[in-house]
Amino acid sequence: MNIIIFGPPGAGKGTQANIIAKDFNLHKISTGDLLREEIHNETEIGKNIKTIIDKGNFVSDQIINTLIVRILSNKSFFNRLIFDGYPRNLEQTKNFENFLKESNQKISIVLNLNVDKVTLIKRILGRQVCKKCGLIFNKYFNPPSETNHKCGMGFLSKRSDDDEKVISTRYETYLKKTLPILDYYKDKNLLREINGKSDIEEISAKIRDIIASLET
Repeated sequence: MNIIIFGPPGAGKGTQANIIAKDFNLHKISTGDLLREEIHNETEIGKNIKTIIDKGNFVSDQIINTLIVRILSNKSFFNRLIFDGYPRNLEQTKNFENFLKESNQKISIVLNLNVDKVTLIKRILGRQVCKKCGLIFNKYFNPPSETNHKCGMGFLSKRSDDDEKVISTRYETYLKKTLPILDYYKDKNLLREINGKSDIEEISAKIRDIIASLET
């Protein structure tokens, strides 16, 4: 089973992807994580990525494609993947479909978390990320505590781009690039829309029901 989860910035797709991966023994794939791993490991691709990012440029589809093909070629990941926010544009989507076919795999379901811009802005402005374990909290909706966060409050920080104007721009950009992708998967009867304004557990329960229906 391979899954894609979409949602605008701050919709909670990363949180839900982590939950799904744990519940169904899947490997979560985020292009951001892949890029950071290459940079951290100082690979040849990683050095190239760092140079591009340091110049303020976007990493090309060609580099992203190389990393995705590598993941799909890993037999331990075969049909056990959840893609967090990938593909990001229609061209990537079509390339991705070809890569899947070449590896004898397919997408089982595409999930889209629907959240309005006002809610997203509040969520993102309250977002706190642990620099040690990478867990994401929100002081309004999912505040950190001694129960759900063992690293300590000193490791929590805000992202530098968690700014209202930046958020609004990212939201509009997301809609422009992602809506054609959603239409693409809707035409294939793979798209499932989910109310992303519900609390984390309600959304998780809905997703579990959708995935469970695929296995029956």
